[in-house]
Amino acid sequence: MIETTIPRGNALPRIRPWLGIAAAASFGVASVMALFWAPTDAVQGDVYRILYVHVPLAWLAYLAFVVVFLASVGWLWTRNALFDAVAVSSAEIGVLFTGLFLVAGSIWAKPTWGVWWTWEPRLVTTAIMFVMYVGYLLLRGLSTDFSRRATRAAVFGIVAVIDVPIVHLSVLWANSLHQLPTVLRAAGSPALDAPMLLTLMVSL
Repeated sequence: MIETTIPRGNALPRIRPWLGIAAAASFGVASVMALFWAPTDAVQGDVYRILYVHVPLAWLAYLAFVVVFLASVGWLWTRNALFDAVAVSSAEIGVLFTGLFLVAGSIWAKPTWGVWWTWEPRLVTTAIMFVMYVGYLLLRGLSTDFSRRATRAAVFGIVAVIDVPIVHLSVLWANSLHQLPTVLRAAGSPALDAPMLLTLMVSL
């Protein structure tokens, strides 16, 4: 855990149990829908069901790194320590979710492609994103001065966000084994049947 300095309030301890209950309930509902309610894919069979984990992990990792970017801008603009705290917390979440995103993708790739890993654009750019944000966290340990540490990390966080759209669009920009966008086709129409799409939304 990366240390930072922020004012501490009393609201979070009161709502934390309710957040835990809500998270557990939503996880249970999403699991039942993904395993039993969503139909079997006509091409991939039941192996596709791991995408109900893989895709939300990817989206939440993207979101976490965008929050790092926004909070980094906020720190440089205001020098408010709260922005730095949000940035580092989001980076930790993003690194965790990206690591799980890669693991889930490898589990899906083995029966689908026949290998756990291949050097194709989506996997490579995702691995680069993971390493970049691990580097972001390591960078914070190079200085004991809070302001200097936060500023260096903020600059890095602003630059690193460039890789997020590169990861997402890599399947369109290069010859990739990875399937094309799952939720929307290029024309904007849904690429999933309604039960599959609803299950994916609940899984988020």
